[in-house]
Amino acid sequence: MSKSSGPVRIVGIISIIFGVVALVGGIVTWATVTSQLSAENITVPKDAAMLAGAKVQDPFTAYAQAETINKHAMAASGGKTFAELGAMITEARNAGDTAKADELQATRTTVMNASFLRASLFTSVLAYGVSLLVIGLGLMFGLVGWALLSLAKPAEDATLAADATA
Repeated sequence: MSKSSGPVRIVGIISIIFGVVALVGGIVTWATVTSQLSAENITVPKDAAMLAGAKVQDPFTAYAQAETINKHAMAASGGKTFAELGAMITEARNAGDTAKADELQATRTTVMNASFLRASLFTSVLAYGVSLLVIGLGLMFGLVGWALLSLAKPAEDATLAADATA
């Protein structure tokens, strides 16, 4: 007597449906991030460590742009971070040097803006990574579903096989 392959078929079909949804979702996310980055018309600066002159529209150019922004911010601040500049502003104010404090505050604002830009670009890089993961999972679930359906015998085949042995 043959066991029913109904549950295997159901899981196979659900896996294929989930795989298709994940695959489409991952592709749509990748395309959306690409179009949004591309619409900003950002070009990686000529002094970038990699991909200089390229349009920012993929994870590699977004990362290169973020790193170049950091390089420029650190050059503008003399290598001081946002937190370090804050401490220096406090010291200048406590010493009564408001001109120095104002100058440092302007530099700190530049470093803060650079940090926000970098965070946005890194969010894009992360979105690309997640969408690639979802695309891969979609493909894998689709393949697992296909394999399960291949292993599951239709109910009528199982009935015919049982009748033939009886």
